[in-house]
Amino acid sequence: MSFQRRNIVISGGGLVGSLLAVYFARRGHKVRLFERRPDPRKTNVYAGRSINLALSDRGWKALKGVELDEPVRRIALPMYHRGLHQPDGTYMRQPYGKPGQAIYSVSRGGLNVLLLDAADSYDNVELFFNHKCIDIDFDTNEVKFLDVAENEVIIKADYIFGADGAFSAIRNEMMKTERFDYQQQYISHGYKELTIPAGDDGSFLLENNALHIWPRHEFMLIALPNTDATFTCTLFLPFEGENSFSILDTPAKARAFFEEKFPDALELMPDFSGQWEQNPVSSLCIIRCYPWVKNQTALIGDAAHAIVPFYGQGMNCGFEDVDVLFQLLDHTDDWNAVLGEYQKLRKPDADAIAELAMRNFIEMRDLTADPKFLLQKKIEARIQEKYPHLWTPLYSMVTFSHRRYSEALALGQIHEQIMADVMNRPDIESAWDRGEVEEIIIGKLREIQLT
Repeated sequence: MSFQRRNIVISGGGLVGSLLAVYFARRGHKVRLFERRPDPRKTNVYAGRSINLALSDRGWKALKGVELDEPVRRIALPMYHRGLHQPDGTYMRQPYGKPGQAIYSVSRGGLNVLLLDAADSYDNVELFFNHKCIDIDFDTNEVKFLDVAENEVIIKADYIFGADGAFSAIRNEMMKTERFDYQQQYISHGYKELTIPAGDDGSFLLENNALHIWPRHEFMLIALPNTDATFTCTLFLPFEGENSFSILDTPAKARAFFEEKFPDALELMPDFSGQWEQNPVSSLCIIRCYPWVKNQTALIGDAAHAIVPFYGQGMNCGFEDVDVLFQLLDHTDDWNAVLGEYQKLRKPDADAIAELAMRNFIEMRDLTADPKFLLQKKIEARIQEKYPHLWTPLYSMVTFSHRRYSEALALGQIHEQIMADVMNRPDIESAWDRGEVEEIIIGKLREIQLT
C-alpha cells in the first residue's frame, strides 16, 4: 500500500509534540513544530516547576517504536519500589511489581531536550520556538502564530495536531465551535518543588532505586532520584486550611512545618529556605473534553486529557496516544477515518486514567500509612505470585501492561470489592495467610472468569 506524504503542523513542542514529530518524520511527512516557549536546549524553561516523570511500559513502547528507548534509558533511573517514610520515623519498601519490574525516574527537561534533538535530526522537520498560537481556521487548515517580534505567521497544513498541553490554544479555539464539551477541574492541592542535593562525595543521600513517599494523610512529600545523585522533591499540600500553602507564607513557617512533619527530609535540604522562597506554588488541573477532532485538526496528550500526576501516567498516556494513532495510520491512508477511530478508542481510556490518578492520590497520601492497607497489598502480592493467571494487581495492569486503562479500571473495581469483603473479616490480621482466605479470593475470581 502506498501512502501519501502529508504536510503536518504540530502546535506544542513538549514531550508529546516532539515525539509525535519524530513519528511523522520517520514516515517521510513534512513537519513544522511550533512552541510558544523558548528552546529548552538553550534555556531552562522547567526551572522550579517540573515534577519528575515516572516512565513505565506504555511510554517505553512508544519510544521503542522510533528507536529512542535506549537513548532514554541512559538518562533514566529504575525505581523498583516505593520507599515509605512513616510518621514514626520507620522506613519500609513496597515493591511496585514482580522482582525486576520498575518504573523509571527521568527529568522532564532532559527528556524534552532528547526528543527535540531527535526531531531536529530529520531534514523534513522544522522547529520554531517563541511562536504562540493565536488562531486557527478549521475549514482552511490554517494556523496563526505570533512570533517573538509579535509578527503574525500564518501556516497552512494538511493536518494540524494540538499537542500544546493542559492550557491548549488549539483546544481553546475548538471550544468556540458547536457541540464541544469541556470540563476543567482544579483539585484542592497544589505543589511546590524542592531539591535534595547530592552528598559531598557525589553520592545519593537516600536510596536511589526507590520513589520516596512521606504519606501524611491530607498531604505528602515525594522524592524521585536524578542521574546526578540529586532528588527532585515535590510537596503536595492544600491551598487552604490548617496545613496549607496559605498558612506557610514564609520560609520560617515552612521550616517549622517540615521540622514537625518531615524532619528527616529537611535535614537533607541545606538550602531549604532559599528554595521555598524561590520556587513557585503550582496548581493541578484535570481536563476532560470531546470531540478531540475537528475536520483535519486533532488534540493529543494533555491538550485532550490533562490529569493529575499521582499515577505517573500523564506522559505515558500521551505517548500511548501517539502509539495508538500510528498503529491506525500504518494500516490505512484514510486519515480522516483514522482520526475518528483514534478519538473513539482513546477517550474512554483517558477518562479512566483520570479517575485512577485521583484514586492513587488518596492511596499515596493516606493509605500507604495504614497497616490494614499494607496487609491488603501483602495478600494481593501473595495471590498474584501463586495465581498469576487469575490475579494481576491494578497497579501492574496500569503500569506494567498495555491493557486499556478502561479495562484495567473495570477489573480493578471488581478486585477491590473482593478484597473489601476479605479485609472486613474480624480476624484478617491473624488469618490472612490461611488457606481459607485464599480459597475465598480464588473462588470469587473463578466466578468472574465464568461470567
